[in-house]
Amino acid sequence: MKPPNSHATSSSDARLLARETLRMSADSASEPQGDDVAGLVLPSFGIISEKYVGSSLRLICCEEVDGRRFKYFADLDASTNNSIRAVSLHSPQAPIQGAMSFFRSYVVPEGFPDSVTPSYVPYMTWRALKHFFGGAMGVFTTQTLLSSVGISQNRAAPGAVAINWILKDGAGRVGKMLFSRQGKKFDYDLKQLRFAGDLLMEFGAGVELATAAVPHLFLPLACVANVAKNVAAVTSTSTRTPIYKAFAKGENIGDVTAKGECVGNLADLLGTGLSIIMSKRNPSLVSTFSLLSCGYLLSSYQEVKSLVLHTLNRARFTVTVESFLRTGRVPTLEEGNSMESIFSFPWTKQRPIVLGPRFKEAFQDPNSYLMVEPIFEKEQYLVTYNPLKGNIYALLKDQAKPDDILKAAFHAHVLLHVVRTSTEDQTNTKHPEDELLKLLPSTTDLQACVAESYKMVTALYGPFKNKAKEKGWVMSESLLNPGRARLCDLTR
Repeated sequence: MKPPNSHATSSSDARLLARETLRMSADSASEPQGDDVAGLVLPSFGIISEKYVGSSLRLICCEEVDGRRFKYFADLDASTNNSIRAVSLHSPQAPIQGAMSFFRSYVVPEGFPDSVTPSYVPYMTWRALKHFFGGAMGVFTTQTLLSSVGISQNRAAPGAVAINWILKDGAGRVGKMLFSRQGKKFDYDLKQLRFAGDLLMEFGAGVELATAAVPHLFLPLACVANVAKNVAAVTSTSTRTPIYKAFAKGENIGDVTAKGECVGNLADLLGTGLSIIMSKRNPSLVSTFSLLSCGYLLSSYQEVKSLVLHTLNRARFTVTVESFLRTGRVPTLEEGNSMESIFSFPWTKQRPIVLGPRFKEAFQDPNSYLMVEPIFEKEQYLVTYNPLKGNIYALLKDQAKPDDILKAAFHAHVLLHVVRTSTEDQTNTKHPEDELLKLLPSTTDLQACVAESYKMVTALYGPFKNKAKEKGWVMSESLLNPGRARLCDLTR
């Protein structure tokens, strides 16, 4: 006799319940159907046996869990105290299938692939490969540091070794705090900073390995390396949430983040294990570092290139606007992200378009301002060109909203397009972009170009926004990283 509330899932119970189901189905053909036998489905479990006729089992509920279906029967026999029996309608999983299901529960979000965007798989593939190389690199760098710090102290003072190690870690923490003030830039140029962080990580690893050649310089080299690696860690941590948010289709950011970090840790462990085996053979540090570093940086580059973001930063905005002005169409999310330059780092100088500059940067004389200012009387921005610096400037007024910033950036690109077209028509020759801007000869021509660009923006800005929204670009907020300067009313 089975204990109360037991769940029998053996094949004998399955045959028993199937035969009982067949018996009840036969009985229901000649007797009124009660609620306890309604909707019975006959599983093909075999031939009925006489000894199960008169059983007290009744089907009470069906259930589905992760694609597997179960039926629950109530055993109304008084001797079993009204127990419940469960029968799986699927054959038992093979061990390899069970192992794969267990593994998937750790590395992919629930509901995969419908719960994430299509770019999730390539991104996580390259991320895992990057962490594999990073884990392998960590063994060699740690081994080198431990060896160098021991030699630098002539193995005489363990306390001094510990102090050196603490100073090294302390310098890294200071660097992390100082770099954290970059703040919003982690949102503006996510891909660029992510890749720059990985470059810094490899730089730090290279400096750590260099301590083997000059162990007496352990402390300064180790401090520099740790500062670089901690700055890289800040970059990785700060860009992690926006990246995972781009993958999540619903309110499952936590699940996507947890599974993504699990993938990275698993790959890191595999790389660490492989490098421990390799280190026992005393391979060349230079050749090993070169191989692992190339694999790490290649994986990092492909990782950020595979990321598909819906927002418009400077790089993606430039791609979409220039494509629209040339062809009349806005690129898709995949096209726009693939054409984005990963090497346009945020600390590089904004050229040839500067958004939100100081007034003195944009205008070389009062006339150049007074001639274009009336054109933008109804706008919350002002666009001009400074021939001395060869840049187009989009100045923002103090009432400018996110859409005004977006429109100002769009207008700046339209003015660049107009200047480029007019100068090429005049010379019938191709010039680099910076030289094209310097060909604009006079303030009068500047006013005419600005006026023409204003007419184009009036006609094209609305269609551009609509087409961008149709392609999936988020136009409600701006990540264009404008400067902080704003033009104020003279009466204030």
